[in-house]
Amino acid sequence: MRSAPTRRLFGPALAALLVIALLLPAAALAKQKDDHSDHGKGKVVGTMTRNLYLGADLTPAILAPTVPQFVAANGQILREVTANNFPVRAKGLAAEILKAKPDLVGLQEVALWRTAPVNFEVLAKGPSATTVRYDYLAELLAELNRGPDRYEVVVVQNEFDLEAPADEDNNPATGPFGADINGRLTMRDVILARRGAGIHTKNEQSANFTTNLVVTVAGVPVTVKRGWTATDAKVRGSDWFRFVNTHLEAFQPLVRQAQAAELVAPTGPATSDLPVVLVGDLNSDDDTVTGADRLAYETLLAAGMVERSTDDPLSCCLDSSLLEVGKGGSEADFDHQVDHIMTRDPKVVTLEDSAVSGIQPVNGFWNSDHAGLFSALRFRD
Repeated sequence: MRSAPTRRLFGPALAALLVIALLLPAAALAKQKDDHSDHGKGKVVGTMTRNLYLGADLTPAILAPTVPQFVAANGQILREVTANNFPVRAKGLAAEILKAKPDLVGLQEVALWRTAPVNFEVLAKGPSATTVRYDYLAELLAELNRGPDRYEVVVVQNEFDLEAPADEDNNPATGPFGADINGRLTMRDVILARRGAGIHTKNEQSANFTTNLVVTVAGVPVTVKRGWTATDAKVRGSDWFRFVNTHLEAFQPLVRQAQAAELVAPTGPATSDLPVVLVGDLNSDDDTVTGADRLAYETLLAAGMVERSTDDPLSCCLDSSLLEVGKGGSEADFDHQVDHIMTRDPKVVTLEDSAVSGIQPVNGFWNSDHAGLFSALRFRD
C-alpha cells in the first residue's frame, strides 16, 4: 500500500538529483577525486619520490688513473648525457607525476649541466662554468605545467658540484689531453608542491650532510656532497606535518649510515614534534639488499621510522647507463628497492595505498634508471 507514494516521491527527487549532478561542474568532481580527498576519517595526502637520473655513469671518471683517461672519461659522460635525452625523458617523468597527482614530490638527481671553454684550473679552484646545457628542474617544470595542473618549487638544495675538462668530440688531437670543453655537473634535491590543491607550506629548510664521501679525482680530493630538503606542510585541512626529501650516499655504506643517523638525530630534519614523512633515494633496504647496504635503512627503522610504500614491483634499477630502448636495460633489472616513503607517528599517519610508476619505457626511453614511487597517506583527525 505504501509503495506507490514512495515511487511518486522518488521519481521527482531522482530527477532533481540528476539535474544538480549535471549542473555541478565536471572539474569540481574531478578535483574531488584527484585531490586524494577524504574516504572516511582523516585526510589523505599524496606523496611521491622520484630520482631523475643525472644522465650518465660517473664511475669511469672517478676511477681514471691518468689525466688523459680522466679527460676521455669526462667526454664519454657528456656524450651519454646527450644520448639519454632529458628533454624526451622529462615528458615521461611529467606524465608519471601528473597521473599520480601527488600533493608533495621529493626529487633527487635534479641535474644542472653547464659548459665552459677548457680550463684545467677548475680542478683545484672549483667550478665556474655558467652556460646551461640541461637544467632538469626547469625542463621538468615546463612539461608539468603545460596543462591545468601546476607544480611549484618549495625548496632546492645543491649537492655534488664538479667541473672538469672533457674530450666530448672524442678526438684526442683537439686540445690538451684531447679536452675540447669543460663540463660542469651540479646535483640538486628538490621538493615540489601541487598548486591549487589546498597545500600550504612553511619553514622550508635544506642542508648538506656533515658526513660525506671524499674521492680523489685526477689527484684532487673531491667531496661528494649529499643532503636533504624539508618543509612543514598542511594539506586540505590536515594538521601540519614535516615532509623531508633526501638522497643518501650510493657508494659507501658507512657514510650512508652516518647520513641516515643525521636525519633522525635529536636536531635532525626528520625529528620533529610534528608527524614526519621521509621520502627519497636511501640506497638501502632491509631485505632486498645485503650486508652493510642494510645499515642506513636499519638506522631509520631503529629511530621509529615505518615503511609506507610498496615493494611490488621492485623499483630499482636499470643496469645500463644508457636509457634508450635497445641499449641494454630491461625490466628484469628492477630487482631491489632503495627508494622509500617512510613516516613517524604510526598512530597518526597510515598507508592508504602505494604504487610504482615508470617501470616500462615510453617515447623510446626509460624515464630514469629508477622507477617512481607514490604513496597515499592518511592523516588521522
